Amino acid sequence: MRTLRAADRTAAPWSNGGGVTREVAAHPPGAGWDGFAWRVSLADVTRDGPYSPLPGVRRILTVADGGGLELTVDGAVHHLPDRFRPFAFPGAAATDCRLLAGPVVNLNVMLRDGRAEAAVEMVRGSRALPPAGGTDAVLVVALQGAARLMPAGGGPPVRLARFDAALLTGPQPAAAALRTEGTAAVIALSTAVG
Repeated sequence: MRTLRAADRTAAPWSNGGGVTREVAAHPPGAGWDGFAWRVSLADVTRDGPYSPLPGVRRILTVADGGGLELTVDGAVHHLPDRFRPFAFPGAAATDCRLLAGPVVNLNVMLRDGRAEAAVEMVRGSRALPPAGGTDAVLVVALQGAARLMPAGGGPPVRLARFDAALLTGPQPAAAALRTEGTAAVIALSTAVG
């Protein structure tokens, strides 16, 4: 289990000037935009505008803070007024964003077609980790309030403040229990071999 503190992330401005993004984790580690199989980030969106097209990438967006947004994806309008509701869409789609009530923070999961799959679940209260199924990694991100991860087999709990994360990796990630004081995202990630 690796702890990824929000305070250690570097903000990178978007090319269109509409906000900044902070990478939480990516696979393979250190992969750039052309080389990742999956990438998870938190983005501060400060104004309306288009999203950069990402051909060959599937996106799962979750509003983590703020008053919500409206996404127009290939001409279809999707209202996302509530926090903590994952919304998936193709990265190649022509996508435009309109803020509903000021700036937002989005949790973004990006998956390279044919190389990675993910399931994004919002957890409130307690839950055993990892999710059942063939996952290679489980990423936990505290989105509202603090969270604690209790490693299986003992050891001190890992406390996550807001926007901190923990990455459990391996063919079968080490089991743990999650307890939240608010809401945490649990992202089960599988990477294709070959």
